[in-house]
Amino acid sequence: MVTSRLTGLHNSDVSGRRARVAESTGLPPDQLAVLDPGAGLSLEQADHMIENVLGVLGVPLGVGTNFVVDGVDRLVPMATEEPSVVAAASNAARMAREHGGFTTSNSGSVMIAQIQLVDVPDPGAAAFRLREAAAEILALADEQDPVLVSFGGGARDLRVRELPTRTGVQVIVHLHVDVRDAMGANAVNTMAEALAPRLAEIAGGRAILRILSNKADQRLVRARATFDRDLLGGAEVVRDIVHASAFAEADPYRAATHNKGILNGITAVVLATGNDTRAVEAGCHSHAARDGAYRALSRFEQTPSGHLAGTLEVPLAVGLVGGATRAHPVARAAVRILGIDTAIELGAVIASVGLAQNLAACRALAAEGIQRGHMTLHARTIAASAGAAPHEVAHVASRIVAERRIRAEYAAEVLAELRASTTPAVP
Repeated sequence: MVTSRLTGLHNSDVSGRRARVAESTGLPPDQLAVLDPGAGLSLEQADHMIENVLGVLGVPLGVGTNFVVDGVDRLVPMATEEPSVVAAASNAARMAREHGGFTTSNSGSVMIAQIQLVDVPDPGAAAFRLREAAAEILALADEQDPVLVSFGGGARDLRVRELPTRTGVQVIVHLHVDVRDAMGANAVNTMAEALAPRLAEIAGGRAILRILSNKADQRLVRARATFDRDLLGGAEVVRDIVHASAFAEADPYRAATHNKGILNGITAVVLATGNDTRAVEAGCHSHAARDGAYRALSRFEQTPSGHLAGTLEVPLAVGLVGGATRAHPVARAAVRILGIDTAIELGAVIASVGLAQNLAACRALAAEGIQRGHMTLHARTIAASAGAAPHEVAHVASRIVAERRIRAEYAAEVLAELRASTTPAVP
């Protein structure tokens, strides 16, 4: 039985952690061998993924623990360079675990392709003609991807907008496509390009842009959880988190940082699974500004019993089919660790991690301040950047934290002292 409650995982070395994850997920240990830097993405594989390849960039990949999502324990691979993200999300998930973990819902797996029509002499009448031809156009779209249709996906709706712009009224056609377990960019872009000539003919104009929209508001994921009052630190901490949440809901300056905290968690899982981080982040930011003002994507409220209820709604265009998710060996291993089979399940996990990470940041801000925990974990990075070897990092980090001098130059001094004290005297 899979469990995400791996107490003390951080105290093990890398091989020990890997062994515990393999045992918990039931994966053969050799399936996690690709997590070694030398066994992951090869230069040859990288050379087929992008242009002008010179090498590969390593990013630390950790595992978030304690997550229960829709009643299922999930160990969550997270790729990030920022200290405290994995630990904070795992700790927040532990606080939610006491009340059943995270519950999610979604609006489906529909992506939108946009076809821009210009030089249309009668935009209003053209919009009517396009709507009348909807059945023909949807059928033409489905002809472009019979495999997607065979899996239950395909074109679902056609909508037409008359859009006033500084160059005149443009006719914008939205094609709604159920992309199932794919992220969907290739599928909807192919359909948009195939439809453009026919749409331009019907409208009596000219097609220019024909591409998906990253404002994936037909692909929303919602996550909610109750975080335990006592584990958070008491009633006062709960009240202050609610105040912090209200601040982010009302002020765009605070909302930008608040949402960045959400994306710390979301982007880490998106990257680990080989999905498009830029598309997801663009979608989230556009959703935050959907009412004309930039606002928080999450909300925290106090429950009648004094605990903290958190909710989050985000658009998540992620998939398990195609792209780097299939091409990158580490992304494939990450999906196996998650134990998911569908893009819907992946979106549920990602939204839950975003909410957990957000709660952890709000708690730190409302309680002891963000720097205390963050800089303690960051001290290990500072020690390593000062030249500390793996067996020296813990000593240097603990010293610079204890003396509250978490700076590279002081870490170098501590390291020099350590090496001087352990170097045998020359006779």
